Amino acid sequence: MRQAGRYLPEYRAVRQKVDFLTLCKTPELAAEVTIQPVDILGVDAAILFADILLPLEAMGAELQFVKGDGPSFPHPVRTREDIDRLRAPEVDETLGYVFDAMRLVRRELAERVPVLGFGGTPWTLAAYLVEGGGSKHFEHLLAWSYGDPEGLAVLLDRIADVSIAYLNGQIAAGAQALQLFDT
Repeated sequence: MRQAGRYLPEYRAVRQKVDFLTLCKTPELAAEVTIQPVDILGVDAAILFADILLPLEAMGAELQFVKGDGPSFPHPVRTREDIDRLRAPEVDETLGYVFDAMRLVRRELAERVPVLGFGGTPWTLAAYLVEGGGSKHFEHLLAWSYGDPEGLAVLLDRIADVSIAYLNGQIAAGAQALQLFDT
């Protein structure tokens, strides 16, 4: 969210109309708030408006953004049975709105500034998914890593596969650079 200039009145006006996930999932709005800092502040790159956790939602994890608390997963993944409930999504279908927003931004900005995409590393995404949200101590994730490292490896591999497809989709849609966030 920081990439959109959330302190800008123009961004706040858009956010008053829609919730965070709707903003992420509406390509025209995501493109608009991506471009705002370029037009208003003259920044030297545009960072696509999205969230690192969207691939987890595409895998079937229920993602919520609670005002004041941030992102949460009300049904954390903590067992191999939980992993089995996750799907291997077709990212063009489940995350196509991100790619559509990228294409809109590239078309609008042309070559004025580079457009950056991003994603979370498998460990970071697993941390949110296993903990059920943000965490300072990662108790559940660390317990799983010691108690069933092979099971956690299965989860990390599943997340990595989806993340690779997601990042490749951003490149195909026009991202000129990617950033990975790691906890």
